[in-house]
Amino acid sequence: MHAPEEETVTDRKKTMRAEALRNRGLLHLSAEDVENISTNFFQHITINENTIVAGYWPKGRELDVRHLMDDIIAKGATCALPVVEEGTRQMKFAFWNESTTLTTGKYEVCHPEINENTKWLEPDIFLVPLLAFDRRGMRLGFGGGYYDTTLAHYRKIKDITAVGIAYAEQACLFNLPSEEHDQALDWVITPQAAHSY
Repeated sequence: MHAPEEETVTDRKKTMRAEALRNRGLLHLSAEDVENISTNFFQHITINENTIVAGYWPKGRELDVRHLMDDIIAKGATCALPVVEEGTRQMKFAFWNESTTLTTGKYEVCHPEINENTKWLEPDIFLVPLLAFDRRGMRLGFGGGYYDTTLAHYRKIKDITAVGIAYAEQACLFNLPSEEHDQALDWVITPQAAHSY
């Protein structure tokens, strides 16, 4: 009789991902949560008219950062949304404001229409969606590796800040399984608090 194979980190992540998705589906969402995210963000993250912030268009029950992106633009900074390119895990970022026409891309994620007028940007601050986070600033995403690849790329070429956006209930009291390629966050901001790492 063979001994059972030891569970791999990938297997553990898959199991935890399913549990985190189930837990997020049970969260009670409110408009106050969205507004508090902006308050906590600006108390801890410094931006100016030269700052480029990579946001995201919320999918499913991800915490909605559109209000925060509007506030960022109102303070004079610039926002961009990620675009997934076929054949690569590194995302590009296209200029976005409230008048930008959006289209649905890979994984049903909305991003600006891409054409000859698309303005590509190099972000300084990344708003990062997640399913769960731990006390080390490690996150559990959907498993595609897009944010890990993208953050690793930008950290090699410039000084960036990666800000996880989450509900407090998405915090793990234990360390999430992680691998060498996983990128830690610099901050996680919830409606209740801001955590630095």
